[in-house]
Amino acid sequence: MTLTVAPLFTDVSPAPLEGAAYWTHAADGVRIRLGAFVPDGAKGTVLLFPGRTEYVEKYAPAAGDLARRGYATFVIDWRGQGLADRLLDDNRVGHVGLFADYQKDVDAMVAAADHLKLPKPFYLLGHSMGGCIGLRSLYEGLDVAAAAFTGPMWGIQIAPHLRPVAWALGQVMPAIGHGHRLPPGRNVESYVLTAPFDDNMLTSDYEMYEMMQLQLQAHPELELGGPSFVWLREAMAEMLTLARKPAPEVQADTFVGTNERIVHLGRIEARMRGWDNGELHVIEGGEHEVLMEGIETRSSIFDTIADRFAQAA
Repeated sequence: MTLTVAPLFTDVSPAPLEGAAYWTHAADGVRIRLGAFVPDGAKGTVLLFPGRTEYVEKYAPAAGDLARRGYATFVIDWRGQGLADRLLDDNRVGHVGLFADYQKDVDAMVAAADHLKLPKPFYLLGHSMGGCIGLRSLYEGLDVAAAAFTGPMWGIQIAPHLRPVAWALGQVMPAIGHGHRLPPGRNVESYVLTAPFDDNMLTSDYEMYEMMQLQLQAHPELELGGPSFVWLREAMAEMLTLARKPAPEVQADTFVGTNERIVHLGRIEARMRGWDNGELHVIEGGEHEVLMEGIETRSSIFDTIADRFAQAA
């Protein structure tokens, strides 16, 4: 395969260790970006699957935390976000043709990790939408020694009386040629750049929230707004399909905040109750992005993840 050098923005919140970014292409020709952070003597590589709207640079601090515990990190910009190919004329709208297309990105990522000879074994760390993609990847045979999830998108918080409406709009709007449009209440601006820190749904840590804001202000090409009707249709169908499957056999730890307001806590609890070698960790006061909380919270989570990964090696 061919990998070429891609930009890696280090002018805002530089990575705690030197990294490199690469372009590669999925099987259908979509260009994606990958970021590698490899400390000397790494005892394995964490395949980090970000959430919707996210990008490689946002996880540079996490890569530093994992490096201090002996692990390399390999992060992906999914199709439709970050510096990967955007899929609509209005590139501020989050979109995917089929949710299964993300598995093409996963395949390209694993092939690139092998090509770069990143240290093995591989491990999975999936956040939010990346947790949904990652769970599907496990069913598809992703070869990892263990997995961890944070705020995984195994269900979306939608008011019960609006859930049938969301399902209907997700079907009807694409059928009448409006699948590229935003659902009601969504906009093309980034949540991070429009929501004040007070009572935001991502993190209770001001410095981490400011880091996200500064990154997007310095590099607006990374910005992404709300999802399209097609994305909504595909995501809801995928989450329902996955909820009906038994848990994979791989060891897994899942972390969720007590103040989670984006993904469906009940779906997460139900999944982990049925995961024989899985454990749910509830982070007191945590918002959706528990890996972007304060240093004590982050340290505790990364310690747990590293310990479990070491046991599974």
